[in-house]
Amino acid sequence: MKTHMKLQKDAMKVLKETSRTFFIPIKLLAPNLKEAVASAYLCMRAIDEIEDHEDIEVVEKSNLLNEVSSILENKITTGAPIDQALDELFTPYQSLLPEVTLRLADWVEFCPDTITDKVLESTIIMGRGMAKWAEKDWVVKTREDLDDYTYYVAGLVGVMLTDIWRWYDGTETDRELAIGFGRGLQSVNILRNYKEDAERDVDFFPEDWKLDQMFSYAEENLALADAYIKDIETTTILNFCKIPLALAHGTLDALKEGREKMSRTEVVAVVNQAIRTK
Repeated sequence: MKTHMKLQKDAMKVLKETSRTFFIPIKLLAPNLKEAVASAYLCMRAIDEIEDHEDIEVVEKSNLLNEVSSILENKITTGAPIDQALDELFTPYQSLLPEVTLRLADWVEFCPDTITDKVLESTIIMGRGMAKWAEKDWVVKTREDLDDYTYYVAGLVGVMLTDIWRWYDGTETDRELAIGFGRGLQSVNILRNYKEDAERDVDFFPEDWKLDQMFSYAEENLALADAYIKDIETTTILNFCKIPLALAHGTLDALKEGREKMSRTEVVAVVNQAIRTK
């Protein structure tokens, strides 16, 4: 059994290694809330790394994602430890999977007990949804397909955060706007990475969509994200949401100008402005 302090140190280390967007806002959260959001992010990132892995075959990905979801589901229903089951599942992939995935049981243990089931519920739904999309070979044909895909990989992050805000201090936010918050960030990621995705024969643009339509999709969902944060009064929660949202807006502006990303100076300025502006 690892000590709580050891888990906290490890969680923040792995978080810093895996997320440029969320490390800063999570680090700035109030104690207890920080642990809940860090744990939740790492759980979802753990399964996301399975979905994204280039050296694991599609059938294996689907099986892994469904098996992980079943193990987490069993923890909710029976309270059974998950360490051994996950270790056995991941053993054949020790050399392939990153630390954030191999240590999924640690991130679950790190989560505050009274919110763990909610975090696991969203992670399970995400895992099963990712498995479904792996089986479909990530073929997006319509706007409905894109909405479905972005719901599973990002909209559920918004749903999970909404559950955490309610748990922390009773903050109520709109679930549909929360999904838009996640979708908005994800659609900017799609735009930022679409050239790299094309090199590995992956295309998240619906058929006949060009850049303009995907830009409009991102703007539409970022507008929902802007509306989402208007309901939030708790400063620590508001700052958390405003930082990635401001970075998404800034990145989208840069992409529209033909740049691949924001400069480091722009990133620092955006983060500082997001924290200052209440």
